[in-house]
Amino acid sequence: MLAIAYLSLILLIGFAVFLHLKVAPSEKSIGNPAFVKFQHSYFAVYFIALFAEWLQSPYLYRIYSHYGFIDTQIAIIYVCGFISSILFGTASGYFADKCGRKKACIFFCLAYSLCCLSKASSNYAILILGRVIGGISTSALFSTFESWCVYEHTQTHDFPMEWISVTFSKASFFNGITAVTAGVVANTLSEWINFGPVSPFLLAIPFLVIAGLLILTNWQENYGGKSIKLVGPCLESLRLIVTNPKILLIGAVTSLFESVMFVFVFLWTPVLDPARPPLGIVFSCFMACVMIGGLMFEAAVARKVSPVRVIELAIFLGMASNLASSYASANHPRKTFLAFLLMEFSCGLYFPAMNWVRRRILPEAHHAGIINWFRVPLNIIASIVLLVLHDTHSGKGITAIFGLCSVLMIVAEICTIKLTMSLDDGDLILDDQIDQDAGEENVA
Repeated sequence: MLAIAYLSLILLIGFAVFLHLKVAPSEKSIGNPAFVKFQHSYFAVYFIALFAEWLQSPYLYRIYSHYGFIDTQIAIIYVCGFISSILFGTASGYFADKCGRKKACIFFCLAYSLCCLSKASSNYAILILGRVIGGISTSALFSTFESWCVYEHTQTHDFPMEWISVTFSKASFFNGITAVTAGVVANTLSEWINFGPVSPFLLAIPFLVIAGLLILTNWQENYGGKSIKLVGPCLESLRLIVTNPKILLIGAVTSLFESVMFVFVFLWTPVLDPARPPLGIVFSCFMACVMIGGLMFEAAVARKVSPVRVIELAIFLGMASNLASSYASANHPRKTFLAFLLMEFSCGLYFPAMNWVRRRILPEAHHAGIINWFRVPLNIIASIVLLVLHDTHSGKGITAIFGLCSVLMIVAEICTIKLTMSLDDGDLILDDQIDQDAGEENVA
């Protein structure tokens, strides 16, 4: 498995570089000095925070098993994070707008540092508390940072709206590079230097502290609108989901596909563990596949392929990956690794395509609120699957989980086809310049 992982990483990185240079559309560059300075002030913080996040991902399951907890106990820790996201994630944007987005980003750095520090303890209650804190804080990384950037871009500096896509496109591409690098660093600390699975979590803390200090000294504070309410907009967002068939179908696809992805995040380590893989390198391979998928999406859009069709393809590939995993995972971890690469590639296709569809269909005023409501069934589905079918040391348990995930993917594909049929001609028209999103939402 060691040789397969390293060889796969080399080949995947080479292919990603080839796509970036030859296939993907050329990156637009803005030479305005003030804009470049603003970009650098944002990226300096954002990529450091992302690096701290990605450092932990390869060894999250391993740290719990290292302390001797069984699958059931580990599943409960994961579910506590999901529940935390349900309870606090919906309101996180409101509090960021009300109290200040700069303060919310600093809160993320502090809270996530505590989450990382909790991994140094083998106490079950402390680990659960750390997971809950992580669920509260991570929503800021993938929402509040971007909200701060958009406000500063449009309101403080008054840059043209079309320049936002340049910042987000760079953020998306370098997010992939950051994730691949973090996987290699985490693997080096844990396995080469033999510091153990807790070392990536401890290393993440100084990076979070640096990010917090940069925010404190270099960022300005900004807020949401003067009239900020919580209950009214939440209920209105829910009403739009229930009454608009297009939004309801987008929500169904989001919840089904991304719940499977959440389950995958829990499963990949224990399923591959019998082959003793280098977890950081495996994670880097996954992130390279996500990068390749994102670059393939850009190439497809450049050739006028509808993003909705890309979603259909991504879900089909995800279904194929789970079907292959249900057959191979119990006794063939190396074959399952290849199926997992296909799953990550499908995520790379799915997220930018779904972001495009959401921006086109969801009302701008309720975009964040609707997305937060989508996360509720998403986390519920993932929690139920993990609690009911958590026995990853049983061949039947593994087959059942991947089999159920395949069924969820089939339902998601049906919903996507219905969504395609319900869209008007205007919904399917591609812009000459498609805005690229700043980051992928909860990948593994």
